[in-house]
Formats: sequence, C-alpha cells, structure tokens
Amino acid sequence: MKILHISAECYPAAKAGGLGDVVGALPKYLNNAGNDTAVILPKYSTKWLLAQSFKTLFISKLETATGSVPFSVQQLTDSQLGFELYVVDIPGRFDRAGVYLDEKGLAWEDETIRAINFQEAVLQWILQLTKKPEILHCHDHHTGFIPFLINHSLPYRALKGTPTVFTIHNGEYHGAFGWEKSYYLPPFEASAKGLLDWSGGINPLATGIKCCWKLTTVSPGYMEELQRDSNGLEWLFNNETAKAKGILNGIDTQVWNPATDPLIDTHLKKSISRYKSANKKAVLEHFNVDPKLPLITFIGRLVTEKGADILPDLIGRFLQSGGKAAFVLLGTGDPRLHQVFEKMRERHQPFFDARLEYNEKLAHQLYAGSDFLLMPSRVEPCGLNQLYALRYGTVPIVRSVGGLKDTIKDLDKNGNGSGIRFDHFSVSSTFTAITRAVEFYNNKKQFDNIRQNIMNLDFSWEKSAGAYSEIYKALS
Repeated sequence: MKILHISAECYPAAKAGGLGDVVGALPKYLNNAGNDTAVILPKYSTKWLLAQSFKTLFISKLETATGSVPFSVQQLTDSQLGFELYVVDIPGRFDRAGVYLDEKGLAWEDETIRAINFQEAVLQWILQLTKKPEILHCHDHHTGFIPFLINHSLPYRALKGTPTVFTIHNGEYHGAFGWEKSYYLPPFEASAKGLLDWSGGINPLATGIKCCWKLTTVSPGYMEELQRDSNGLEWLFNNETAKAKGILNGIDTQVWNPATDPLIDTHLKKSISRYKSANKKAVLEHFNVDPKLPLITFIGRLVTEKGADILPDLIGRFLQSGGKAAFVLLGTGDPRLHQVFEKMRERHQPFFDARLEYNEKLAHQLYAGSDFLLMPSRVEPCGLNQLYALRYGTVPIVRSVGGLKDTIKDLDKNGNGSGIRFDHFSVSSTFTAITRAVEFYNNKKQFDNIRQNIMNLDFSWEKSAGAYSEIYKALS
C-alpha cells in the first residue's frame, strides 16, 4: 500500500521534538511490514538538509490572495533512511535553520501562512502524480487542513475520496488564527465553513479532527486525557471517539542501540555495570558535578509543558534538605528559564550543571551515562525519552500522565517495575520520587538488577507499525 506521511518534522532532517522522531522511524518499520511509505516535509536550512543532495521532481507556484508563491518538490537522491524522503522548497518561507523558532527562541510570525503554503504545495504535487498515494497520513496541526482541502476546496477536489489519517502528537498546539486571515486559504465551499470554525476562529487541529477518516494519538492514555482536557476541544474529541484510537509510539531500536550507537563513548558488551560506569565518566567530561553521586538528568525543551519550570525549586529544596544527588540538564526553551539555570550553575556547584543547547550526540551520551532520567511533565502525549532511557539502562522518574503512565510501571520495594512514578505535579511529589530513586541507587545489587530488567523491555516499532498497517487496510 502506498502511504505518504506529511509532517513538519522528520529526523534526521528536521527535529524539534517527538514528532520528528516518530516520522523518522515509523515509515521505515511500515516499509519493513510490506508497505510503500514515504515522507514529505518542508525544506528547512538545517545542517542535515543542507548537507544532502536532492533532485527536483516538480516546479510550480501557488496563486494566493497575496500573490504568486513559487515552490518545488525535491527528492533525496541517496536515501539511507529506509524510506523515500521528499521536501517542499518554498523560498522565503522555510529556508531558515529553526523549525518553529528563531535564534532568540521566538516563534516565526508567518507560521500560519507558511504552514498553509506547505500543505497546498504538497497537494499540487500529488495531483500531478501518475501513481498517487492511497493513504495520506497527516501529523499535527501543521497538516490539519489537508483532510478538509481535498474534500471542500475546488483546486484539490480531484483527490476527494483519498483516505486520511490524522495523528495528534501534541494537542497543546492548535495553530488557531482569526477569520480575518481566512484569505490565506484557497477558495473553499461556503457550506463547509463550519468545518474550519472552532470558538469563533479557524482551528487547523479541530479541522483535521473533524475531516479525517481516522484519528489517532500517540498513546491510549493521551487519547483519554484529550477527552477530558484539550484546551477547549473536549467536546470534539468525545464526539469523534468512533474513529479515534490511541497507538503507543515505539522507538527505532536500530538507531537507539547501546551495543552499536556511534554517538556514545562506550558500547554495551557483557557487563552493564562497566558500560554504565564508562559512559557516566564520559558524561562528566561535559558537566561539572560530583562523580560519586547518583546522576539525575533532564533532557528536553525547557517549557512548562515538560515541567521544566519546577526544576529550580525542586533542585534547590532537595539540596537544601541534604539530599545526595547530582543534577544535569540539556535543552533549550524559555529564555527566562535559561537565565535561572545559568545562575543555578554557579549557586549549586558541584551538584547541578546545564548545557543550554540542542545536542543530539550529548543527548545519546546522557541516556547511556545517567543513572536516572527525570520527566516531571504536565503533559506528555507519549514520551520517547523514557523509552530511550530504558533501552540504555537509565531508570525513568516520571509523572503519571499520558504515555508515561502507559509505559512505566512503578517500582515496588523489591525492585519489580520499570521506573519511579509520581502522580501530582508538585515539588513535594517530585521530591519524594527523587528520594525513592536515591534509595534504590544506594542498594547496588538491587539497582543492577533493575537496570538489567529495564534493558530487556521491548518498545520497538514493530507492534505499533502493525497497528497502523491495520488502520490503513481498513480504510482502503
């Protein structure tokens, strides 16, 4: 079956979060299962994309209310990704290093119009293909208009009847804008206006939910949470349950393999203890913290959604109480948090250090060398970091939310389970979880057994890819 994934991200071409990881892995496993799967995304000026060679397949222009917008669709010429990769090159729209944010961490002001231009360009390209995709798999609000346009916009009505799957990776972001900008969209049927509208504005996420043939989220738990709390879309999610399904993400076990990962210092051979010890030593070449203490790491975007704002009070309270642990942080995000963490580096030496950057290699090294991974998320649709941590023998400390609750079983006193969970988003609950973590760490024999057990857990993509394959078959 011929499937086209349409996304704003795809690792390694462009990644800002879990969306990129999923779209960079799922198509490969779908192909392994016998499908013909490809990905198309905008052509950003990321280092990876700039280093690749492409051949141009299609050149055209969009006729918009604000003028002509030239674009081309190009194909990666030497793909080693396990799937075909296509990019839409729209000069002046996406030829920037940042996917969503500029160098100051601020969102691009033209995000709405460039997302619409991308979706229209994709559809124009599909229209002229001799062998068209049998399924259009759209990801997040950046592609939410596609299921609407192929049914209710005259230029794209030739694609009507093409099944669409819409996957929500992060329902916090709707991409909504006011009706005064409706001219950004191509002409559409007046009778279909209600499919665009939500709370008096145009909402791409809501439109995708209404118009897609099948709606999925990246974990069963997240689907349930969206029905209870989705920034005003609760009624819609409950109304669309008949076509909705939560499918847990997997991880690419070929990329995330402690025995072969080229981005870590020491590969896993026979001894887990030696592997962890050597990689912890390598981590400490980048961070100035006490090597004798358990190492607790936070990796990710420094935003409230990920619970990054709780870290200053949490770490300060833990250290003031006499707690024995070292904390390191890797990520970028809120500039105000950057300032706070820079001050903490001076105040809490040698118990806290931070690298305020995106660094894929260092992230891999941290998964391999840390003792614990902390994820105090307010919202976590699936979470992949905790799965990477398990794969590399690092024990997750997670809040019981979304996919974290689906994937991590709380350790009992005998060490049975896969991580440490806490229920409430608060300093006190997270403090208690970290205290439990240190207690497990100090029982060396038990902690070694826990590491052994979690590294044997299977969260590969095969099961999830099979679930998506079944959806495609049912729609075709």
